[in-house]
Amino acid sequence: MLKNYLKIALRTLAQSKVYSVINITGLSIGLAAAMLIMLYTKDEVSYDGFHANNPNIYRITFKSVTPAGVLENTSGITGFLPGPKFSTGTPEIEAFTRYRQHRNDVKLGDQVVSQEVYQADRDFFRIFSFPLLSGNPLTALAQPRSMVISEAMAEKHFGTVNALGKTMLFKDSFDEHAAFEPFVVTGVAARCPQNSSIQFDFLQPLPVPESQMQGEAWFNSSLNTFVKLTPGANPQAVSATMNRIYQSDARDAMKAVAKKYGLINNRYYGLQPFTAIHLDSQLNAENGLMNGSKPLFSYVLSGIALFILLIACINFVNLTVARSLKRAKEIGVRKVVGGGRHQLAAQFLGESFVLCFAAFILAILLVESVLPTFNQLANKALALSYLFDWQLIIGYIALFVLTALLAGFYPAVVLSGYDPVKTLYSRFNFSGRNYLQKTLVVVQFALASFLIIVTLTMRSQFNFLTNMELGYDDQNLISIEKQNLTRPEARLLTDELLKSRSITAVTPKNGGQWGTIARVNAGADMEFSYETVGSDYLSVLQIPLVEGRTFSGELASDSMKAVLVNEAFVKKAGWKKPLGQEVDFWYTPGEKYTVVGVVKDYHFQSLTTSIRPQLFTMKPGNPFGKVFIRVKPGMQSASLAHIGKTFRKLFPLVPYSYQFVDEANAKSYESEAKWKQIMLFGAVLTIFISSIGLFGLATLAAERRTKEIGIRKVLGASIAGIVALLSTDFVKLVALSFVLSFPAAYYAMQKWLENYPYKVEISAWIFLSASGLSLLIALFTVSFQSVRTALMNPVKSLRRD
Repeated sequence: MLKNYLKIALRTLAQSKVYSVINITGLSIGLAAAMLIMLYTKDEVSYDGFHANNPNIYRITFKSVTPAGVLENTSGITGFLPGPKFSTGTPEIEAFTRYRQHRNDVKLGDQVVSQEVYQADRDFFRIFSFPLLSGNPLTALAQPRSMVISEAMAEKHFGTVNALGKTMLFKDSFDEHAAFEPFVVTGVAARCPQNSSIQFDFLQPLPVPESQMQGEAWFNSSLNTFVKLTPGANPQAVSATMNRIYQSDARDAMKAVAKKYGLINNRYYGLQPFTAIHLDSQLNAENGLMNGSKPLFSYVLSGIALFILLIACINFVNLTVARSLKRAKEIGVRKVVGGGRHQLAAQFLGESFVLCFAAFILAILLVESVLPTFNQLANKALALSYLFDWQLIIGYIALFVLTALLAGFYPAVVLSGYDPVKTLYSRFNFSGRNYLQKTLVVVQFALASFLIIVTLTMRSQFNFLTNMELGYDDQNLISIEKQNLTRPEARLLTDELLKSRSITAVTPKNGGQWGTIARVNAGADMEFSYETVGSDYLSVLQIPLVEGRTFSGELASDSMKAVLVNEAFVKKAGWKKPLGQEVDFWYTPGEKYTVVGVVKDYHFQSLTTSIRPQLFTMKPGNPFGKVFIRVKPGMQSASLAHIGKTFRKLFPLVPYSYQFVDEANAKSYESEAKWKQIMLFGAVLTIFISSIGLFGLATLAAERRTKEIGIRKVLGASIAGIVALLSTDFVKLVALSFVLSFPAAYYAMQKWLENYPYKVEISAWIFLSASGLSLLIALFTVSFQSVRTALMNPVKSLRRD
């Protein structure tokens, strides 16, 4: 019986090659999308799950609560004290390690390069399962100038993984007094798994400054602290113990800090499971932890895959039923000769399984071919071998069976229920049975137009972010970094760089993003960004001044007593007349400044964040760390050659690197660019499969009305009139789909845009474009079949059985 069902299924599919190809193509695309998202989701939820000590690894976190009881922030970044203090006083903590990202300069022969390094306590390998190819994990970080390197770095620098005992010269990039010191390789680690939040090439012992082990260091935050609990330990009980230790040990420090700075926030420590960090949007992966993500990404991608697979199944149902009229007599004959309804249903389900199996095989091939592109878009490193994970294999089998049943159940029930007498005497009327099909077409195009609207909105937002005026000119602007750049060094570098006719202006600035607090209005403390700049900073970056004056290199008092502030600072301070106002850095005796100018707000950070209050100073005690260089258009190559040569001549032991500021700004929107591409692919696939479904429904209508069309042509109906007759119903269905998609898409995009302080308005043209595109595609699809039917010879149409 099964052999007979299989033979009939293969014969039927072979006889309807076009429809079989369309069905297999649609289902394979839907299955491939589902497989890719299952791969993605499996990778997301499995992050950091390979460590043998899970689920007993936790990160120490804290929340800061104001004296009024308001939660101010939560953080997974702590100071040096919590690890050793909590470990000593908490029996359930078996081991701890602090871990952070740092930057060192590495001397390689005559060349100096900047290198990201990671620093940890000696119990790092006792807690985490990173196997060493050579070396003892328990002692690899025991000595101050030891280090563990990855096998890739061992091959790169020593030409072999057998690198134990080899040395490399490192120095702290942020310490101007540091000298190069030899670090000895005490371990070579296997490559870190790609689904690991910890990724290191150079791992060194964490230096612990004496100042960071004093009482007030409780209030510093600079690294991750991980603990391994005893099996069965209660994290809530451990957290309670940690807070008792903190309250006891930090009591005197809290009083001293409160006396010095005023009221301070209360801290409450807690524990975060290590495996939860990757998908935690609040206590996220930072300061040495990599590849943090959000559950939203999995939800959105899963939604797209579900849309595509659902539309593919709808497509299968429509095409199968559309072809059912041609099989009506076959069904009638089978019933007359004794075929039962269950047998017929089994036959049609068998055909569905055969077709789904072919689609499943093609889907695997599609996944293999598009996986590199998907990895690039999703920022992953997934491999085809992951497909053969036993959990995924079970998931794929379930997906295959569910898809076959979902796609084949309705046609099997409908087709097996045909009345044999009516089908054999050609009295079978399918009208009244196509309501579900029409509903499915509405759902198809509702999903498709939803994705079109989402894609257009994301594209508009991306274009808005990348083309918005920043408030300064980032074109033909190059930045280079040199930590702890002194005033004499900055003047010398500027003079040397300006010797090239390709360079028009140079100005220094502090490195990184500085922030601090000061007192305004003789009482209120205010947080702001704190910028140390050269006197010509505004003119080089072409930042307008709203009122007052800029800094002057001729006035010595400007570097000691004058500051500039931006409009956001003035607004937050509540000043009506900002010039002459005083900013008091009260925690440093005698450090008071007078506002001499107000700078127009400019976007010194990504447009995904609001402009913060900003204060500019030329304070001599603050070092520079970055230099902006304005170059002539079209002379970038010449300027880069001169910059590199000059920098290496003046600072031979400092790594040299540069970046174009406009390119760095564009890079900050990579996430938006990738999501735009993902949604575009989803919309294209959805439209494609929906069009196939519409083609099937048009075919059903045309076959059902063949004689009617023949009669109309005999009575003088034009081809255009017949095409309009056959197309109108489908246009109405597509138009009806907008009633469902427009409100849902508007709501979804409003919620998404809430994440951006600067955003586009969801304008009517987006909805008009989506509806116009959907209608055009639908008309083209339906018209193809309608024109073909309208051109048929009416004599042949009327002679058809």
